[in-house]
Amino acid sequence: MKAIVLAGGHGTRLFPITRVVSKQLLPIFDKPMIYYSLSTVMLSGARDILLISTPRDLPMFRELLDDGSRVGINIQYKEQSEPKGIAEAFIIGKDFIASDRVALILGDNLFFGFGLRKRLQSMSNYKDGADIFAYYVKDPSRYGVVYFDDHGEPIDIIEKPRDPKSNFAIVGLYFYDSDVVNIAQSLQPSDRGELEITDVNKYYLREKKLRIHMLGRGTAWLDTGTPTALLQASNFVRVIEERQGLYIGCIEEVAWRMGFIDDEQLLRLSEEIKSNKDYSDYLKLILKK
Repeated sequence: MKAIVLAGGHGTRLFPITRVVSKQLLPIFDKPMIYYSLSTVMLSGARDILLISTPRDLPMFRELLDDGSRVGINIQYKEQSEPKGIAEAFIIGKDFIASDRVALILGDNLFFGFGLRKRLQSMSNYKDGADIFAYYVKDPSRYGVVYFDDHGEPIDIIEKPRDPKSNFAIVGLYFYDSDVVNIAQSLQPSDRGELEITDVNKYYLREKKLRIHMLGRGTAWLDTGTPTALLQASNFVRVIEERQGLYIGCIEEVAWRMGFIDDEQLLRLSEEIKSNKDYSDYLKLILKK
């Protein structure tokens, strides 16, 4: 399975912070925002990853992540010159996806919870169709919302409904078969002028090829696209890390635990960042334990 990390857009909700830097390069406590989404798709088992961003911001992502080999993955890069919708990622990544199953994660989404790794890895077991996640939220009108019938079966997905009849929002993490490329290419822009990911999901729903998985109370999903959400995410990560002594979104640790790199490579990475004593010592500590 392959993965796409979508880190484009202008980050206008975070102006003026994002006037000269990508939103996904801003810090969430002790790491760049992009580390959290990247670590999530790494936990699913994906090692071939396409990062899509703006022409302005791509050089900074390359500077940060290079080709990914230091953590045992292969990162490619593509431009999205203007934000024309999430679904455009599949058109931009057409050659990258080829005939493989693909995950797509939004670069400003953070996931954390017990058993998440096992659930993500199970997504690669499906060969056909689409898999998305639903999460109970207080204000569903801000999201794509899934409606269910009396038997709990999904019957519709509405993008940002004014009067939502459901509290289950679709999160920014999706898994599709390779048909998603042709589906995205067949879409017409919405009233917002964008190729909507909701329209992709509704296509799979009509074809009875959409599986919806619930993220329960034991899972945290944070969208970090506003100043308040950015601060909340940083505080969340700080509290968990200080209380448990375990890092969230640490791509070096994820690479090691997934078997992408070995003990010697992890130790070498800890030496590379020894100027950050806390981070360096953490990598050495998990090796000892």
